Amino acid sequence: MARLPRFRLPDYPQHVIHRGSDHLAILRDEEDYWVLWGVLHDACDRFACEIHAYVLMPNHFHLLLTPRREDGVGKLMQCAGRQYVHHFNQRYGRSGTLWEGRYRATVLDPDAYLLAACRYIELNPVRAGLVAGPDEYDWSSHAANALGNEDELVQPHAVYRQLGRSAKARRDAYRTGFGTPLSADFIKRLRDATNKAWVLGDAAFCHDIEARLNRRALPRERGGDRRSAAYRRAAATGAAAATGHR
Repeated sequence: MARLPRFRLPDYPQHVIHRGSDHLAILRDEEDYWVLWGVLHDACDRFACEIHAYVLMPNHFHLLLTPRREDGVGKLMQCAGRQYVHHFNQRYGRSGTLWEGRYRATVLDPDAYLLAACRYIELNPVRAGLVAGPDEYDWSSHAANALGNEDELVQPHAVYRQLGRSAKARRDAYRTGFGTPLSADFIKRLRDATNKAWVLGDAAFCHDIEARLNRRALPRERGGDRRSAAYRRAAATGAAAATGHR
């Protein structure tokens, strides 16, 4: 099946994931983590992207970011990916590709899913069994979003800023959200949307993205009124039921 075109859409958040080829450990020690953090930071400045949440894992990384220009995400991933491969290959005496194909991404409705996606990303080390809690992992946005630690890679989204009138109130509300487990349905929908380049949102949001990009937002059904069936299913799922956030 042909690959769907990239999401070239400014001012809408995207969940992005990039993996090492064949489960290769792309981050082996602290120097590697700092290099990847640095190339992502520089690429965000260069290509006008704002990262709201991230996690750097041993063999992959997640970003939740909003591009401010149409080609922002693609340019960022291309630039950061090439720079990090150059570092990795030189340091470890290897050549060739490092990544498992192209990066994967989904556009998501920030009002319904942004905070849940942040929690999903920052809980990745917990799900992987690396730490007992997200505050124990050094290479994610959790310390910035939940604890107020300085991290130049993190730019709060408007949805995050609406959590409270003060920085402390926002951090407290953000941490409280981690007390509600993410539903298995939400996790599956986020993963499917990211891996298959679909849109994560209700019927109205998906329709808006389709109109803006002139591409399908959801997969076609087998037979019947495919588009309306997909929209009904997305609407029926609902943000509140999926995330437990609202």
